[in-house]
Amino acid sequence: MHGRPRKAPTTEEQEASAIKASKLRSLQSQFLQFHHNKIYTKEALDVSAKLLESNPEYYTAWNYRKLAVQHNWNLPEADNNEESIKSILDEELRLVENALKRNFKSYGAWHHRKWVLSKGHSSTDKELLLLGKFQKADARNFHAWNYRRFVTALKNIPDEKELEYTTERICDNFSNYSAWHNRSVLLSHLLKENAKGYSPKDNVFTEEYEFVRNALFTDPDDQSGWFYHLWLLDQTVKLETLLVSSWPPHGCNLSLPVDASFGDCSFSPFISLQSNTRTLPLILYFSEAVENICSSTLEVECENIVSNELVWRSLSGEETASAQAWLTYLNFPEEHAHSLKAYQVKVSLARSQGIFSSTGVHRGNSSHIAFTVSIPPYHSEHVDLKNEEKIFWSEESFCTHEAQFLESVLANLFHIERTKVDEKVVDYQWNIMTVDNEIAHYRELLATMNCKIGKLTLARLLMAHNTLMSYTCTSHRNVSHHAEILQLYDDLKKMDPAHFHYYQDEYNLVLLKQIISNQELLLKHCCKYRDPSSPKINNFCLRLNDLSLSRIGSMEQLLWVQVLDLSNNQIQSLEGLEVMQLLSCLNASHNKLCSFTALEPLRLLRSLKVLDISYNEIGAHSIDTRRYLCSSPLNHKSGGDWKTEESEMPWAEVTDHWEAYTIFKDLNLIQLDVNGNAVSDEKIKLLLIKLLPSLRWLDGEKVAES
Repeated sequence: MHGRPRKAPTTEEQEASAIKASKLRSLQSQFLQFHHNKIYTKEALDVSAKLLESNPEYYTAWNYRKLAVQHNWNLPEADNNEESIKSILDEELRLVENALKRNFKSYGAWHHRKWVLSKGHSSTDKELLLLGKFQKADARNFHAWNYRRFVTALKNIPDEKELEYTTERICDNFSNYSAWHNRSVLLSHLLKENAKGYSPKDNVFTEEYEFVRNALFTDPDDQSGWFYHLWLLDQTVKLETLLVSSWPPHGCNLSLPVDASFGDCSFSPFISLQSNTRTLPLILYFSEAVENICSSTLEVECENIVSNELVWRSLSGEETASAQAWLTYLNFPEEHAHSLKAYQVKVSLARSQGIFSSTGVHRGNSSHIAFTVSIPPYHSEHVDLKNEEKIFWSEESFCTHEAQFLESVLANLFHIERTKVDEKVVDYQWNIMTVDNEIAHYRELLATMNCKIGKLTLARLLMAHNTLMSYTCTSHRNVSHHAEILQLYDDLKKMDPAHFHYYQDEYNLVLLKQIISNQELLLKHCCKYRDPSSPKINNFCLRLNDLSLSRIGSMEQLLWVQVLDLSNNQIQSLEGLEVMQLLSCLNASHNKLCSFTALEPLRLLRSLKVLDISYNEIGAHSIDTRRYLCSSPLNHKSGGDWKTEESEMPWAEVTDHWEAYTIFKDLNLIQLDVNGNAVSDEKIKLLLIKLLPSLRWLDGEKVAES
C-alpha cells in the first residue's frame, strides 16, 4: 500500500494464515445457515459478530445484522420499550467499534454505524470522542472524516466551529488530505449560505490563499495543499455560468442557399446535399455543462417561427440532460418572390432560475444574440450527386486564401462575446489581481527550487489569467501567456516522464487555444480548396494537421468549421466534434483511432458527407477500453438504440461488426476512406456499402450503383 513493497510471508505466517482461513470458513458456513433460514437467536448473532470482528468487509453479514435488528424490534418484549430498543442498538455500536479496531477503513462498518445512529435512539455524544481516537491513529482517514460530517449534521454543530477544527488538524500536519477536503466542503456551504463573517467572498478567499501558501512554501513536495490551491483557483475563475459562443455568432449576416452549393460563401450556415433545404442549426455553447435549456428558459424571436415549438437537445454525445452545447433547428418557409427574404433572429436568455449548471448553480446573467438570415427565392433545380467528383486531401488540393478575404470572414469569430442586458456587469478586477499575485508568488518559488507541481500550478494560474481576461470582453492579446504555458508543459514532460501523456494532452489543449484564439495564427491554418466547383465541400478549410495533437479542444470557437483536416496527429478519440454541427468534410487519417467506437461523436453530425479515417489502428487492438461507449447486442443499458428488428442485413453480418453498424447506420456519407486499418477487408467494405446507400466513393474507388 502507498508504494511499500510486499514481503514474502514466512512459513509460520503461512501456517497461521491457513488456520485463520479455516476458522473463517467454519464461521461463514454457520452464519450462512442462520441467514438462509432467517434465524436471529443469540447464538446466531454471536456467530455473525465473530465473523464481522474477524472480517469487517463481509457485507452480507452487516446486512444480516440489520435484518436481525428489525426482527428483534418486532418481538413482544421490545414493543414500545425504549430501553430494549436502545440495548439492541448499543450492541450494534459495540460490534462496529470492535470491527473498526480490526480495520478502521471498513466501508461496511462505517455504513452500519451510520444506519444505527439514523434510527434516532442512540446518543451522539460519544461519537466525536470515538472519532478523535480513530483520527489520532490516522488523521487522514477519509472514512472518519465522512462520518464526522454525518455526526456534526446530527448534532447541529456549526460549520464555523468545524472549520476551526480543520485548521487545527492542518496546522498539526500539512499533509492531511482529508482535512483540506473537509475545509473546501465547509467553505462552499458557508459561502453559499452567506454566513456571517464569510461575505464578501473576496476577503475569505484572500485569507485562504495566504493560509494554503504558508503550507505549500513550508513543504512544497507535499501534494495535499496543492490540491486545495487548485480548488481555490477553480472557485476564483468559475464565478458564473456564461454563454461563451453560439452559431450563428452574434451580429452576423447569413445567406441560406437553396441549392446546397457554397460558392464563395465561407459562412454557409448549414451544409446539406438535399435540394430546397431551409433549415438552420442554432447552437448555444456555455462555459460549463447546463441543463433545462428549453422554450421556458429562453426565447427565440423570428417571423414565422414559434419559440415554444422548438425542440432543444443536448450535444453531450450521451443521453444526458446536462451539456455545454445545446442544439435546435430553425425552419424557414419557402419564398417564391424574386428577391431575397431577410429574417431577423434574436435569442434571449433571461436571468432564469430554470437553467442550472453542472454544479447546481443557477445561471446568473442575462444575455442575447441577434443575427440575420437571408433566404433566396425558391428554385426547382437540384444537385446530381451521382456525378460528383471525390475530394482529395493532398497538399496540392489546398492553397492559401486571400488574407483580406480571410480577415473579413474571421472578424465575426472574435466578436462572439456575451451581450449582457439589464444587469450590473460582473467586476473581475479582484479575481485578476488575485491570480496575478499568485503567479508572482509561484514564480518566486520556482526561482529557488525546481518543483514539478509548482510548475504545473503556475501553468494553471497562467491559463486562469487568460480565461479571466477573456471574460472582461477587452482585447488581451498582449497579455496572453500561451507561449510560457507551453514551455512549462515541455519542462514537465522531461521532469516527470511517468505522467508524460497527461502533460502532452494539456499541452495540446493550450496549443489549440493559442492558435484558435489568435486571429493571426488562425489565418495560417485556413486554406482554400482548389476545386470550388464541387458542391459538397466549402472552399474554406481549417487545417490542424501535423501538430502531434493527442486531444482536440477549444470547440466553443470552432462551431463555424465545415471542412476540417486533423490528419497526421496522435488523436485517439474524436470526443468534442459532436458540437461542430456544420461539419461536412473531416480528414482524421494517420492518427491513433483504435476502434469504430472512437467515432461515436460523429453520429450526431447530420451534415457529414466526407470522412477519411484511413491509416489508423482500428481493429489492431484485441482489447479496447472504449469499445462499450456505444450500445451493442451485449449492452442493454437504458437509452441504447440497438434494434435488430430494424436491420435489414443478416444478423451474422451485424454482430461481427456491431461497432461499425452502430456508428454508420444513421450517417449519410458520400465519400469514405477506411483503408490502412487492420479491420479493413472486403467483408467490412461490403457491410459499409450496405449501411450507406448514399455512398459514392469508398477508399478512392467509385461504388457500383445497385
